[in-house]
Amino acid sequence: MKQIIECVPNFSEGRDLGLIKQITDEIEAVDGVKLLDVDPGKATNRTVVTLVGEPDDVIEAAFRGVRKAAQLIDMSKHSGEHPRFGATDVCPLVPVSNISMEETVEYARKLAKRIGEELDIAVYCYESAALSEKRRNLADVRSGEYEGLKKRLTQAEWKPDFGPSKFNSGAGATAVGARDFLVAYNINLNTTSTRRANAIAFDVRERGRAKREGNPLTGKIVKAQDGKPEMIPGSLKSVKAIGWYIEEYEVAQISMNLTNISITPVHIAFDEVFARAEARGVRVTGSELVGLIPLQAMLDAGRHFLRKQNRSLGVSDSELIKIAVKSMGLDELYPFKPQEKIIEYMIKDGGGVNLADLTVRRFMEETASESPAPGGGSIAACMGCLGVALGTMVANLSSHKRGWDDRWEEFSDWAEKGKFIQEELLRLIDEDTQAFNRIIAAFALPKNTSEEAEVRKEAIQSATREAIQVPFKVMQTAAESMELLQAMAEKGNPASVSDAAVGALAVRSAVRGAFLNVKINAGGLEDQQFINSIIMEAKAIEGTVMKQENEILQIVESRL
Repeated sequence: MKQIIECVPNFSEGRDLGLIKQITDEIEAVDGVKLLDVDPGKATNRTVVTLVGEPDDVIEAAFRGVRKAAQLIDMSKHSGEHPRFGATDVCPLVPVSNISMEETVEYARKLAKRIGEELDIAVYCYESAALSEKRRNLADVRSGEYEGLKKRLTQAEWKPDFGPSKFNSGAGATAVGARDFLVAYNINLNTTSTRRANAIAFDVRERGRAKREGNPLTGKIVKAQDGKPEMIPGSLKSVKAIGWYIEEYEVAQISMNLTNISITPVHIAFDEVFARAEARGVRVTGSELVGLIPLQAMLDAGRHFLRKQNRSLGVSDSELIKIAVKSMGLDELYPFKPQEKIIEYMIKDGGGVNLADLTVRRFMEETASESPAPGGGSIAACMGCLGVALGTMVANLSSHKRGWDDRWEEFSDWAEKGKFIQEELLRLIDEDTQAFNRIIAAFALPKNTSEEAEVRKEAIQSATREAIQVPFKVMQTAAESMELLQAMAEKGNPASVSDAAVGALAVRSAVRGAFLNVKINAGGLEDQQFINSIIMEAKAIEGTVMKQENEILQIVESRL
């Protein structure tokens, strides 16, 4: 499997779209790299770019972007609301798939070295890529910003990690890092006061605010033994925040970097700022995401806000995302488009349409065509998926049935289980067809020599084994839903018990249909021991499901 990393360079230009496009064109010119997002800000005069790909390709694209930015941006003329010290201000790498943080650090340092040596730009490594603990925090590295950079470069303790210690007035300096996935998140306030926004930011950010003697606003700052201010920590871990005024929208915002969303998720940050703002007489009106966010973070947010309403959590991903967007006001300043803001949706392979994404009519027509795939295995998975969906529907209806308010969580748990099984069966619709296509491809391999014939035989056997395992997985997965269907038949909304029965009929058919595919595909496999083992397990699953189907039908008949 490919190693995938993300790179999020921040360029110190957010107003000249033509100039920004010249930079992103350089990035997109690298094969194998996908440009996910370009987010310019007028007030900050800064553009956040997000790209993904395999490490070497991303490093090359990032280098070209830095080079072009150094050619086009003159930092001596730059101004903006956001802290900055270089044309390419920061350039962090983020591990996404099949790559460790340690490996990502090596790539970050490789990029930093190349920028320093080939472009004559002072480069500091920060976060996980830092070469010393003193340089781990970006705020420390960038302290003094561009205006203080010339003096800082003369100080021995701030000698760059790579590149010259001389001041580059045009390009400034660049910080290259490796970090966990960071969510840049701004919360909008019904005030234009930067001071009030900052007060709320200090309430919540991990670093907090300086401790003062007497009056917390005007008292003398208390210093520690090292001469630095003593700090009163804020309420949110792994959160950096400041307050600012955005002229473009005529509102003050709390601008946050959520540096570890497993510690402080976006919905927790929203709720905490909401509470702290209200305590200061300020109201939160909405929020915005700068750049991209992982799908799981949006789903978790949707579940969080549904849970607060005592509503079932076992709804579709699109519904969870919609709830998250509306609850946090992510569409207040401009429309929130999931396909453009959620990273998994952006990197989804566009090379072909999945069967599961077709309309019912197109799926039917594709099945009825002269092509042998999709066939019985995909149809079995589809039947199972629809059967489970009926059970999930009964659970969701039951969770908010009038008079059953105290049981919403019981039915929500069932609905979530159903949703999980649905998603797995939905995936198996396409996986079964893909397994069949791999058998066809294996048979098409050349067999002119003994070596080619042996390679072809091994490929056929491997593909056949997979074509047996996929429908067997359909059996296993669909069978897991019978517990849900029986529970809904026994305890679910009385008006919907027939739906539980229809679901059981569909799942039983899915299991038996998938078993037929296991058996027919087993005819092409030479490993008899494997065949005997899987057939024995499949028979047991089929027998159990058929027994459960009869029990469910009897329960439903008694309740009709």
